[in-house]
Amino acid sequence: MGEERWVGGMEYNKNEWIREWGASMENNFRLSSRNLELVGIFGISTPILVYKGIIKEFHLHDYEWGKPHTKFVT
Repeated sequence: MGEERWVGGMEYNKNEWIREWGASMENNFRLSSRNLELVGIFGISTPILVYKGIIKEFHLHDYEWGKPHTKFVT
Protein backbone atom coordinates (compact mmCIF):
# COMPACT_ATOMS: atom_id res chain seq x y z
CA MET A 1 0.00 0.00 0.00
CA GLY A 2 2.07 2.95 1.21
CA GLU A 3 3.06 5.54 -1.34
CA GLU A 4 1.90 5.46 -4.93
CA ARG A 5 3.03 7.79 -7.66
CA TRP A 6 0.82 9.90 -9.88
CA VAL A 7 1.75 11.87 -12.95
CA GLY A 8 4.19 14.62 -12.11
CA GLY A 9 5.73 12.85 -9.13
CA MET A 10 3.04 13.91 -6.65
CA GLU A 11 2.96 11.25 -3.96
CA TYR A 12 0.05 10.60 -1.65
CA ASN A 13 -0.69 8.25 1.23
CA LYS A 14 -4.00 6.43 1.34
CA ASN A 15 -5.94 6.93 4.55
CA GLU A 16 -6.78 3.36 5.55
CA TRP A 17 -9.38 4.47 8.12
CA ILE A 18 -11.36 6.30 5.41
CA ARG A 19 -11.13 3.30 3.09
CA GLU A 20 -12.36 0.92 5.82
CA TRP A 21 -15.19 3.27 6.79
CA GLY A 22 -16.32 3.58 3.15
CA ALA A 23 -16.23 -0.17 2.64
CA SER A 24 -18.24 -0.78 5.81
CA MET A 25 -20.85 1.77 4.70
CA GLU A 26 -21.23 -0.05 1.38
CA ASN A 27 -21.34 -3.51 2.94
CA ASN A 28 -23.81 -2.64 5.73
CA PHE A 29 -26.35 -0.70 3.65
CA ARG A 30 -29.93 -1.92 3.98
CA LEU A 31 -32.79 -0.74 1.79
CA SER A 32 -35.58 0.48 4.04
CA SER A 33 -38.66 2.65 3.85
CA ARG A 34 -36.66 5.51 5.41
CA ASN A 35 -34.07 5.31 2.63
CA LEU A 36 -36.79 5.29 -0.03
CA GLU A 37 -38.39 8.30 1.64
CA LEU A 38 -35.10 10.22 1.50
CA VAL A 39 -34.62 9.30 -2.16
CA GLY A 40 -38.14 10.53 -2.87
CA ILE A 41 -37.61 13.82 -1.07
CA PHE A 42 -34.10 14.73 -2.16
CA GLY A 43 -33.82 12.80 -5.41
CA ILE A 44 -37.23 13.50 -6.95
CA SER A 45 -39.31 16.14 -5.15
CA THR A 46 -36.59 18.73 -4.53
CA PRO A 47 -35.36 18.85 -8.16
CA ILE A 48 -38.95 19.11 -9.42
CA LEU A 49 -39.73 21.99 -7.05
CA VAL A 50 -36.53 23.81 -8.00
CA TYR A 51 -37.34 23.36 -11.71
CA LYS A 52 -40.89 24.66 -11.26
CA GLY A 53 -39.60 27.66 -9.30
CA ILE A 54 -37.16 28.51 -12.10
CA ILE A 55 -39.91 28.20 -14.73
CA LYS A 56 -42.19 30.44 -12.65
CA GLU A 57 -39.43 33.04 -12.48
CA PHE A 58 -38.94 32.91 -16.26
CA HIS A 59 -42.68 33.36 -16.85
CA LEU A 60 -42.75 36.30 -14.42
CA HIS A 61 -39.97 38.04 -16.33
CA ASP A 62 -41.62 37.24 -19.67
CA TYR A 63 -44.81 38.91 -18.39
CA GLU A 64 -42.88 41.95 -17.11
CA TRP A 65 -41.17 42.42 -20.48
CA GLY A 66 -44.38 41.87 -22.45
CA LYS A 67 -43.14 38.69 -24.14
CA PRO A 68 -45.17 35.52 -24.68
CA HIS A 69 -44.48 32.69 -22.24
CA THR A 70 -41.42 30.66 -23.11
CA LYS A 71 -42.27 26.98 -23.72
CA PHE A 72 -40.53 24.56 -21.37
CA VAL A 73 -40.93 20.87 -20.65
CA THR A 74 -43.46 20.71 -17.81
